[in-house]
Amino acid sequence: MKSLNSVKEIGENKVVILRMDLDLPISDGEILDSSRLIKSIPTIKLLLARKNKIIILGHLGRPQNNERNLTLKPVYLELMDILETSCGGDCVKNVFIDDIKNKEKLKQAIEENEIIFAENLRFYPEEESGDTSLFSKLKKYSPIFANDAFAVAHRNAASVLLHRELESYYGLSFVEEFEKISLVLEKKENLVVILGGAKEDKLKYLKELSEKADWVLVGGKLPKLVESEKLKVESEKILIAKLREDGLDLSDEDIKEFKEKINQAKIIVWAGAMGFYEKENCRKGTEEIAKSVANSNAYKIIAGGDTTASIARLGMEDKIDFICSGGGVMLEFLIKSSLPAWE
Repeated sequence: MKSLNSVKEIGENKVVILRMDLDLPISDGEILDSSRLIKSIPTIKLLLARKNKIIILGHLGRPQNNERNLTLKPVYLELMDILETSCGGDCVKNVFIDDIKNKEKLKQAIEENEIIFAENLRFYPEEESGDTSLFSKLKKYSPIFANDAFAVAHRNAASVLLHRELESYYGLSFVEEFEKISLVLEKKENLVVILGGAKEDKLKYLKELSEKADWVLVGGKLPKLVESEKLKVESEKILIAKLREDGLDLSDEDIKEFKEKINQAKIIVWAGAMGFYEKENCRKGTEEIAKSVANSNAYKIIAGGDTTASIARLGMEDKIDFICSGGGVMLEFLIKSSLPAWE
């Protein structure tokens, strides 16, 4: 497999553009989960220890134009709090800038600060269209790009494609995710893929996953979507759950069948809850599958909020080999092995 240049190879006294995963769950301005920030703290501390300045880029949500409720300001404040705590109270000179196209603001921010945190990139149409001219002013101050946002490695966004134009490296968290999922591609034996949740786009992976896996087990809302769209499931390796009568969770028969396949696995990849996990009486399928996965002797990678929550609820995180930052990127990597973030 390909290897990636790590940020460990970046020297001292540079200005580094750092792409992070800043798409945090926020309610009424309050951060509900900071884990995506925490995973990048080692990369930030490494760069700062070498007296580098860091320009942090990322996105939040899917804004239509410039929606102020999707500003990254709360994420910026949260990151600075975490960083200050992890550095023993030492303050890092930092600033939030609302326009990366403003040359004067950029110049002053870089001159006076160690961390420059930029506003939501999705406020600019160029980000989603993959137009890297968005960063023309930024590139004049920094010839170095580092990517620590594995969750968007499969996107053709402008900030993901910067590696094609600048001296490029990958954050410590990014490299770890890349290497852990690469192990699945290398082993290629007794692979069981479990797909769940409600995102319809997972269905597009079915055919290709069935060509790589011994079994693809399909639960969550996906069986209903397969039925409603009258999709042809041609591979005998794909097991579609029948679900219980209300369609909100696996049936007991589904749980039994899924567990039989999981028990045969040497590698397990799981993305998405098996039922409507938000409802208390719809968690049985997810939690029974979680127990089966966690107690398996297979090499196990999971992804997705509800998937991870089910494992955490059972106190079995230590039995999982790796928790990936995103289900979509994990599945695309398994299928394609090369993604826009490094190709």
